[in-house]
Amino acid sequence: MPTVELSAGRIEYQDTGGDGPVVVLLHGLLMDSSLWDAVAADLAADHRCVVPTLPLGAHRHPAGAKADLSPRGIAGLVTELLDELGLADATVVGNDTGGALVQLLVRDPSDRVGRIALVSCDAFDNFPPGLTGRALVTAGKLPPAFFGAFMQQMRLKPVRRLPVAFGWLTKRGDQVSRRWLEPLLSMPEIRRDTVRVLRGIAAEPGLLEQAAAWLPDFTRPALVVWATQDRVMPPEHGRRLAGLLPNARLVEIADSYTLIPLDQPAALARELREFVRG
Repeated sequence: MPTVELSAGRIEYQDTGGDGPVVVLLHGLLMDSSLWDAVAADLAADHRCVVPTLPLGAHRHPAGAKADLSPRGIAGLVTELLDELGLADATVVGNDTGGALVQLLVRDPSDRVGRIALVSCDAFDNFPPGLTGRALVTAGKLPPAFFGAFMQQMRLKPVRRLPVAFGWLTKRGDQVSRRWLEPLLSMPEIRRDTVRVLRGIAAEPGLLEQAAAWLPDFTRPALVVWATQDRVMPPEHGRRLAGLLPNARLVEIADSYTLIPLDQPAALARELREFVRG
């Protein structure tokens, strides 16, 4: 997988290449670029998909000791990535915490961002989101070594499928979520980074309520995609986000939890393709 050097250190990314419209796909907390594998494979026929693995807990290259791993700092890395790769008129898509990063990007959007899509994501006062987010942020108060010991229980499938873990995030993606945990469980440097990320989230619990104030200023095209059965990201938040964004369209997808790229990749790819073409 290619890498790019950004201010936080080395970032891995997937790039399907080609001359089609650019789509940048952002994952959430304790996930990597593989969240988007099926969607990117579908879109790659007529789009260039760029999918970074951000330092959110499933990355394999430790961040620098002075890296800003707060939500604002990681959103800044996305802007750096667009600049470093020379991407233009990109559609930036975020699911789960990735959607929070997109909301932060639009406060001062780069000219490289042509449109955005928010896919069942953190919003408003749901930050950190649901039982999963709150449990993780609470565990992040532990020193990295104790945090790592606490997270070892996630090796067990029954634990991963609990509502406080990945159970309410995906209906079908346990094998992928198990793989996401490997860096955190095996690499002390990644545990250190993850604790820094979690403490950054805890430091600004009202951040996305602030973001709601600047969303109406983003007049470029926007798509909001939400899972009708989402138990972590309230469907009402999808409707509210679509109402705040002046040039937005709302789509709801059935038979999925939060991680629509895992649960309903074909339906999501279809909606993204139509949005980019439109």
